[in-house]
Amino acid sequence: MTAGPGPEADTARALAAVVRRLQRTAARTRAEERNRSLADLATGVLAERLGVPPVEAAAELARLARRAGVPAVTLAADIVGRPDGTVGVPGVPDVPDVPGAPGAPAPERAAVPVPAPGLAVTPDLQHAAEAVLDHARAASGARAVAVWRWLPDGALELAAHAGLPAAEATAWSRVPPGVGTPAERVRSSGAELWPGDRAASAPSVAAGSARAVLPLRDAGRCHGALEVVWPAPGPSLAPAERRSLRGLAGLCATLLDTADPPPPPDEHQAAVLDGLLSPALLLEPALRDGRVTDFTIVRAGEGFPDPLGRPGSSLEGASFLETYPAAGAGGLFERLLRVHESGEALPAERVRLVFRDGERALPATVLLAAAPLGGRLLVSWQLEMRADEGEQAALLRQAQRLARVAGFEEYPAAGRILWSDGLAELYGLPADSAPVPFLHLARYAHRDDQAAVRRLVDTVQHRHRTSSAVFRLARPDGTHRYTRVVAEPVLDDDGRLTGIRGAYHDVSAQHRTEIALGATRERLADSEQEAAVSEQLALRLQQAILPPAPPPLGASGLRAAVRYRPAARRDRVGGDWYDVLVLPDKRVLLAVGDVAGHGVEAATGMVALRHTLRGLAVTGAGPGRLLEWANTAAMRDPGQVTATVVCVVFDPAGGELRWARAGHLPPVRLGPDGAEVLPLPRGVLLGAVEEAAYEEQTAHLAPGEVLLLYTDGLVERRDRSVEESVDQLIRSAGAPGPDLERYLDRLLELSPADTDDDTCLIAVQAE
Repeated sequence: MTAGPGPEADTARALAAVVRRLQRTAARTRAEERNRSLADLATGVLAERLGVPPVEAAAELARLARRAGVPAVTLAADIVGRPDGTVGVPGVPDVPDVPGAPGAPAPERAAVPVPAPGLAVTPDLQHAAEAVLDHARAASGARAVAVWRWLPDGALELAAHAGLPAAEATAWSRVPPGVGTPAERVRSSGAELWPGDRAASAPSVAAGSARAVLPLRDAGRCHGALEVVWPAPGPSLAPAERRSLRGLAGLCATLLDTADPPPPPDEHQAAVLDGLLSPALLLEPALRDGRVTDFTIVRAGEGFPDPLGRPGSSLEGASFLETYPAAGAGGLFERLLRVHESGEALPAERVRLVFRDGERALPATVLLAAAPLGGRLLVSWQLEMRADEGEQAALLRQAQRLARVAGFEEYPAAGRILWSDGLAELYGLPADSAPVPFLHLARYAHRDDQAAVRRLVDTVQHRHRTSSAVFRLARPDGTHRYTRVVAEPVLDDDGRLTGIRGAYHDVSAQHRTEIALGATRERLADSEQEAAVSEQLALRLQQAILPPAPPPLGASGLRAAVRYRPAARRDRVGGDWYDVLVLPDKRVLLAVGDVAGHGVEAATGMVALRHTLRGLAVTGAGPGRLLEWANTAAMRDPGQVTATVVCVVFDPAGGELRWARAGHLPPVRLGPDGAEVLPLPRGVLLGAVEEAAYEEQTAHLAPGEVLLLYTDGLVERRDRSVEESVDQLIRSAGAPGPDLERYLDRLLELSPADTDDDTCLIAVQAE
């Protein structure tokens, strides 16, 4: 459409001029960024070839450019092998200076890490992935390399790869948001993963392999991840090899940043989108094998009515089907596909769609319209008009009055309290009275109910957990109202309490409330007594089965010490156990396990599993075979026992250790050179699946070295990984020394665990 004369035409021309100016600015910014990338690459190449620091290499690049009489970026392109010589765009000046050179502006990007010697530097990301694989295969036997790119919608894209079958690369070309791959773990934590790390074993390309995953950082931001894959169990990489891989990751990060984003709307499309009265989406068809399989959201008009409340900027660059999966599957995608294929606009149509927010389905009726626009698709919808907010508020007040429910919200630090209608009347106070703080609630409760109210307040205020209580609210006129209060904490990003909100429910109108409450209290007292007896029985059973000291080991060549620490709370008595047994062939069985659950059931399951493993061990079978038999016994147990176990068989004749595990934490070997977490053999927890197989590992326990076995109650924390807790604890405790008993006491004293779980420990030392 051509704008005619008049104010409308002037406005259209002005808008078009603004769009063109913004596009020129964006093009200039992209060109400058690419020029800086070339300069950084050339600096890294010169640093490697000349054997000088990056700052000196940058100065040399600037000196050579001045001597040759060419722009620095042109010389940089020649050094790194760019055939086109420059990445500038028409009308955009070249970058004359190199970051780090004398007199140059302060660098905006970090220098590219020096690549490994002999690695060909190329600006092509696919070539770089192949070069990384060549280097890693020669150095440590790697089998594949994958380069992942973060997408704006939270998904992962396989940007380049080497050593992967074409079918597997196609299957992993895009990973939807929220899938817990190793690359996603690196994205969320920013930490490196190496072979043997638990998070590195999550599903990814080349299943069943060992892998290292390194973040790709450029200009202080993480844009993707480099994943290097080895045959299991993977190599033990020396510090120099890790530094080399980090350098390769830095190179890939620079190349990854050169990928162009999806093309923005042209002037006409942008003007149409911005000029619509109703905000709309601009969609780009996503093709596979020549067919449209999805749409990419290129742009969302300002104020676009996303039913889930997300801002339009967060939708741009995302997959349409991943953004609206339920609506797409409900017929919306087929409608848009017909518009795209036919080229005919879809007039306003009333459509019933379903939008999904987590597990909650949000049905909505929308007025939908769509039209083709320059090979793309313009989509607009209007949500069905809702009732007036004033009418909704009045309806809510009536519902609260009929249900005798009132809400509150307060912020203790600011002294601000909000009460809904009816709460002052429930307290028996005048309507203009100051609200009662939640922390003072016990003052208004019946004397016999004050303890329950204090527990409610303490749970919310100090334990930061939602809680509820039923009590008698004492009113100024001497009467009481049976009241149920539900309250939850409001926490900031650091876990600090900033507010409390909740609701009161007046249950006095139920004429049997008092009788029901009395009966409930009696039943509760009986239940508490039964629970106390049950937990005491479980604790005594566990203490009777687990001796305070290991049996005599005779001529086994080992000294041993054991510890069992019950849970701090009686209701947490669990199924942790240990065993030290000299076998008929003079080998020594060492085992530590944890049966799922707490109480008598867990304790009895522990007894059954411990004696089963003991009886099987006298057959002379290896630890892997013992766990296979124990798994069969657990699967046949009527109580459906599930447990984690680590089983070690020590041969004193040669000092050989053979171990297997069923989902348990690995042993730790402590020697003169420090602590070493032993490799993790494959093996699922007992009682999980039929016909489970358990891999064995072997090692040597030299004289004076100590082997430590433990359950997760020693190191488990809610705010960090188990690996970090183990490392911190071992470093804090120091060397074991000759007194194993004192060393175990020191480990228990320094334990960082915060889960109040019970703990078992075994320490054995070769003499």
